[in-house]
Amino acid sequence: MELRNGVIPPICTPLTPELEVDTRSLARLVEHLLAAGVDGVFALGSTGEMAFLTDAQREQVLRTVVDAVAGQVPVLAGAIDTTTPRVREHVRAAERTGCSGVVATAPFYARTHPAEIEHHFRLLAESTELPLYAYDIPVSVHSKLSSELLLRLAAEGVLAGVKDSSGDDAGLRGLLVGRKARGLESFSVLTGSELTVDTNMRMGADGSVPGLGNVDPDAYVRLNRLCADGEWDRAKAEQERLIELFALTAVGDPNRIGASSSALGAFKAALHLRGVIDCPVTAPPQLPLTADEVDGVKERLVAAGLL
Repeated sequence: MELRNGVIPPICTPLTPELEVDTRSLARLVEHLLAAGVDGVFALGSTGEMAFLTDAQREQVLRTVVDAVAGQVPVLAGAIDTTTPRVREHVRAAERTGCSGVVATAPFYARTHPAEIEHHFRLLAESTELPLYAYDIPVSVHSKLSSELLLRLAAEGVLAGVKDSSGDDAGLRGLLVGRKARGLESFSVLTGSELTVDTNMRMGADGSVPGLGNVDPDAYVRLNRLCADGEWDRAKAEQERLIELFALTAVGDPNRIGASSSALGAFKAALHLRGVIDCPVTAPPQLPLTADEVDGVKERLVAAGLL
């Protein structure tokens, strides 16, 4: 199943206190998302703590998610690593586990030229029959994928779509305008910004990949439907409710932990408080939320009507 549009949450990876993948909690989280009516699941993205897992754990996540989904929606697999050979190994794992597509960033650690980034995506596409989606996240990989590159690779059938987590709304608008001008509407453009889904979809984006969608998938499904129906005022109200809920990601003291630890810790704390996962632990070296910070997450869940 190729994924074109809708709500595709980047699923969290629940861990046990011993830092093993909690497969039972992960399966419950999949059920939580499917019950809300999501259109797909993205395993091993940034929200899934992909960078903190061993290769064996990554494959265990994919098997668990694919089994729990049981063919109901497409499963995209993050095949994210520093170099093309390493990414190819993750692509093989996605194929072995029955995933529907793979998502890859530009190479990172070593600084790569745009021509090398293009070569990377071409080599990946040549190595698999699965649809390949680019993941534009310059804050992590230090390379912004240009609209020209994405559209050229789309026109040649190298890329099936892009997850845009660049935060560059002007760049996203240019990509959407260019897609229309070239008649490439089959190239899927998904926003990774959970705070601007309504505006991005009004510009023409096909759907969203919201990390906060783990916590409140029903709201993102409602938001997607409102946007699809052109109910922009109601979509704005739903989006603004989600912006208020997103404040839970900032409960962590910035003098003590990083923004990523705060956000991922808050997502997992929220899922634990909602009874979806057994343990809210995050992978090291991330530091856990304090009891007071977890109380802050709880307050925001109560205010949003989720507890």
